[in-house]
Amino acid sequence: MRLSTRIGLAVGVTVPLLVLASGWLLLRLVGNDLHRAEDDHLRARATAVAPAARALLRASAGGRAKAADTRERQLFSAALDVGVRVVGPDATFSGGPQPDVSVPLPARRAAVPVTVRDGGTSWRALAEPLTTVRGSGTLWVFAPNAADQAQLRLVRRRVLVTALLAAPLSGLLAWGIATGATGPLRRLRSRTAGLDPRTSTARLHHEPTGVTEVDDLAATLQKALARYDEQAARTAEALDTARSFSVAAAHELRTPLMSMGTNVDILAAHPHLPEPDRTEVLTDLRHEHARLLGLLVMLRELGRGDLVEVEALGTVDLADVADAAAAEARRRAPDDRITVDAAPGLTVHGWEPGLRLLLDNLLANALAHGRDPDGRADVTVGLRSADGQAVITVDDRGAGVPAAERDRIFERFRRGPGSSGSGLGLTLVAQQTALHQGRVTVTDGPDGGGARFEVRLPRAGGELPEHRDWLIATARTNRSQSFPKDSS
Repeated sequence: MRLSTRIGLAVGVTVPLLVLASGWLLLRLVGNDLHRAEDDHLRARATAVAPAARALLRASAGGRAKAADTRERQLFSAALDVGVRVVGPDATFSGGPQPDVSVPLPARRAAVPVTVRDGGTSWRALAEPLTTVRGSGTLWVFAPNAADQAQLRLVRRRVLVTALLAAPLSGLLAWGIATGATGPLRRLRSRTAGLDPRTSTARLHHEPTGVTEVDDLAATLQKALARYDEQAARTAEALDTARSFSVAAAHELRTPLMSMGTNVDILAAHPHLPEPDRTEVLTDLRHEHARLLGLLVMLRELGRGDLVEVEALGTVDLADVADAAAAEARRRAPDDRITVDAAPGLTVHGWEPGLRLLLDNLLANALAHGRDPDGRADVTVGLRSADGQAVITVDDRGAGVPAAERDRIFERFRRGPGSSGSGLGLTLVAQQTALHQGRVTVTDGPDGGGARFEVRLPRAGGELPEHRDWLIATARTNRSQSFPKDSS
């Protein structure tokens, strides 16, 4: 059922009910007004005939029949349009329109009119007590309700006729108004009926109609289509990531797996292999196993960085993170020197596990590539504030990074000469820097030797970047490049 039809039916049913309810209230009010007017008239007539009624009672009590007849005529003349009945100790005098004498009258109540029914006729009656020196009695004044009842019946008929006419007329009027009001909805439906995000790139173009509900609905549809497009784009990117990841992972995992397979074949084919050769094969197996495990761990961490939500961000004390990362690095390399020079109270709004991952990988890179000719590593971690940013520096005393390679070392699976790592450590550093809206650069060390990795992070924030799929971003960078040759 159309909305306009629903509105028309609802109004067509509601309006007659409202008319009937209003008519009932009107009947009550009109009836009360008519009764009030009649009661005021009865009181006025009772006041006017009361002296004549008292004189009639006195004449009747004194046995003066002629005087009583005269007083009775005077009483009926003064009554005019109402009926009167004088009830005395010895006699009752009545005249004018009134109920039959057989109709019982209610107990008298001074100045309070009551309704008396005589068959199908009703009367308004007012009792007035009479007191004379010769006795007491009651004066009753009556007025028929016929005119009042006729007026009430007329009002009732008009209310019913109005309700009967209001039903179709109000329904048609409401249907017409609703049809016009829902016109923008029909036009919006016709514009959206042909939109299919799966087969067409056409989208809803809506001009404001001035109808708030229609404009809000159009805005909601546009937002839903935009979200569909965004989700479709992210799905396509996810598929691109999956393809790129599968190719890259297959390439990177193939070499250690083939090497491990070769060593296993050697052990299986030569069960009596000399001990030195056997030891060399097992050492190579352990090395490839560690490399494979490290690669899987790095890929897992890279995926975690792409799944961070805003709720995970908070205030992070960089000094605490740097101390913890340095302590772990000292545990793994007890013979090397690792120094932390941190300004106290330096905090950023970020993801603490990601910042720890960033520092862990910078230290691991420095320990792997920053050794002096004697094979010792001297690494310094610096934390300071500059231009509203938190600056993290990691200095080593190694051979440094050639200028031509400084922009490429953050690509995934990019390993330096002689490196046995996964090629994802610095990729994780770049990912976490981008996640925190920062910037990472590589320069020469402070004394001209070695390398300095510098990360600048904004100290206030909390918004994640719109594009966080690091695997996708680096896949696009590397798609046109061949994979680096394995160094093993």
